Amino acid sequence: MGRPLGAIIFGSMGDRIGRRRTTIIVSAGFTICTGLIALLPSYAAIGALSPILLVLLRLLDGVFLGGEYTAANPLAMEYAPRERRGVYGSLLNIGYPAALGVITLITIATLQVFPGGDIDSAYVVWGWRIPFAIGFVLSAALFLYYLRSVPESELWTKMPKVKSPLRTLFSGRNIRSLGTAFVVGSGAWLTLDGTVGVFSGHFKKMETDVSVINTVVLISAALGVCMFPFIGAAGQRFGRREVFLVLGAANLTVAPLAFALAVSNVSEPALVVVFAVVSIVTALAVWAMITAYIMEMFPTEVRSSGYGIAYSLPSVIPAFYTYYMLGLGNVMPYDYTPVVIIAAGGVCLLVGAYISKDLRHVHLENA
Repeated sequence: MGRPLGAIIFGSMGDRIGRRRTTIIVSAGFTICTGLIALLPSYAAIGALSPILLVLLRLLDGVFLGGEYTAANPLAMEYAPRERRGVYGSLLNIGYPAALGVITLITIATLQVFPGGDIDSAYVVWGWRIPFAIGFVLSAALFLYYLRSVPESELWTKMPKVKSPLRTLFSGRNIRSLGTAFVVGSGAWLTLDGTVGVFSGHFKKMETDVSVINTVVLISAALGVCMFPFIGAAGQRFGRREVFLVLGAANLTVAPLAFALAVSNVSEPALVVVFAVVSIVTALAVWAMITAYIMEMFPTEVRSSGYGIAYSLPSVIPAFYTYYMLGLGNVMPYDYTPVVIIAAGGVCLLVGAYISKDLRHVHLENA
């Protein structure tokens, strides 16, 4: 819920006061929130206030994160050469599979050094804070980098400013672009939630060994990092619409089938790894193109708010996937319910791609 709210608040700000200044504000915000989480007093110290503060800080982190997408990504893409926007967009989003792998490794290492278990264990008392402390350092480095080294977008500097970016966004051709991006974005989030979001908890419930789960995540993350630039280049060569049609078809057929095969072979670790990786990587592939695709839809005067809202708002409905799975569990075996979530995402991707236009050759200053 925090990301779309941040996109609305800071997207408008990015269009009014600049991408760079907004990025500095939001990076300071999520740096502070992440640091405060690492220092949060325990339940033993302050009682129920501890989890309440944790939830509030996580919500604020999401708000600032939504703001980061909506300011920093347009700033980077407005400097990207037109003929390489697909690759540049994929490199922006390569942070997701990279972070997925790094966070998994940090968690494994932390649990090795500070084993979890009872309520007085080192991990429960303070070991869980280590990833947040690392996040604080990385966020602070990003803040200082933008503050000292990153110039403002020249496109934004030269353009005439609009008084109300949100009003301009929700009118005319911009609202049609927003609707198209919403359909594609819903598909992207549904397939991601139905694979990456579901995977660890779902297979733990089926008593899959944690080493198998970590292996799947790490292999999927590594493959995602390697394939993102190639998918971005393919979108630049053949068209984002055409590649999205292929990815939509794959997420309607290959990804659900692979996930179902992983579930049906849950007692065979090797098969779980193979089929789960196929399913997750198919879903991850969508995110290699989403940034360039959305960026090209909106003119410079509303690109920050347009990109941020089109990227984050579609995440809301898919975010309740656990409730959809519970409902589906009344009419089908619960273990296979993520298959429906993934397939629904594939349908959205196909429909959204079908109604999209090929904009890979447009000049962003004339979009």
